[in-house]
Amino acid sequence: MKLSPEGSIVRATLLALMAPKRLAPLLLVSASLVLAQVRFSRDPLALPLGLLMCLIFVAVAPVSYRVLFPEGLDFSHGGVRLALYGAVGSGVVLSSGYVLPKLLRMAPTFLTQPVNLAVCGALYLVGGWGLGRDIGFEESLARERARAARLELEAEQAQLLALRSHLDPHFLFNTLNAIAEWCRTDGAVAEAAVLRLSAMLRSVLAGVRSATWPMEKELELLRTLFELHLLRDPELFQLSFEVAPGLGEVPVPPLMLLPLAENAVKHGPAAGHRGRITLELSSRDGELVFTLENPGASKGPRLGSTGLPTVERRLALAYGGKARFSLESAEGRTRVTVTLPRSGPLLGVIT
Repeated sequence: MKLSPEGSIVRATLLALMAPKRLAPLLLVSASLVLAQVRFSRDPLALPLGLLMCLIFVAVAPVSYRVLFPEGLDFSHGGVRLALYGAVGSGVVLSSGYVLPKLLRMAPTFLTQPVNLAVCGALYLVGGWGLGRDIGFEESLARERARAARLELEAEQAQLLALRSHLDPHFLFNTLNAIAEWCRTDGAVAEAAVLRLSAMLRSVLAGVRSATWPMEKELELLRTLFELHLLRDPELFQLSFEVAPGLGEVPVPPLMLLPLAENAVKHGPAAGHRGRITLELSSRDGELVFTLENPGASKGPRLGSTGLPTVERRLALAYGGKARFSLESAEGRTRVTVTLPRSGPLLGVIT
């Protein structure tokens, strides 16, 4: 059964009162009042009456305040709600501290003395306001923190979604220019290039729309990228793919490795470092190990570069810090290693 807003406020307020940070001081104040009630009263019903008055205060005062002022204390209704709050407080205090003792024919007690009864009324009004206000602020803070965290995640995911669709525009322009040239000189090569470029763009669009896809699709996209470069210049580099069996179905974030393949060609063979590009995929200790080597020593990420920082950022978000990324240069070659949990990315994270 769905609770009404008032029911939700009542339940939430009572649950909040059970929090140790509120319950402990409430018990301390109540115990002091009950002890004084017993110490300075002779009627045998003084103890039950003191317990009842404290219980009514704790249960009713903050609840009545929050029901009347769900958005906090304001005078937008001409003070009507404030008057109602005062009337409720006065009614509760007089009913429990004056009417009930009269009905039970009790002797005067500490809490039912006129002056002390007025103090109880003040405690009711001020305590209810303080507790209700504190609980309201705590709930507002929790909502704002949740909203800020949600907006931060949405902004992060929107940015990563845009970066995920990244493809080097210079590579596209150069490929299209080469296709235009091949149309005049070699129709078969031009046709092959168009088909590969079409397949690559189709894969990129599919990857942008997907939360995960099998590793084999990621590798297929990288192979198509390398083949397009080789169509433009068959002597640009030699390509070696070594993929251990049984790893193609492992889920991975789409287009995660595409910037690495682009960098391998761009800063390797395309920059004048001829040689072999090697791609290896293996399994070790329950993890997926992807290694990509290209000729040419890396000088590290350039100022303003987004390729490698984006890969590291996406890995951290997708795997909750369990993925690892490393870049090494030795003997005129650059090696990038990405280690991923075989369990795949975290569920519910758009990467």
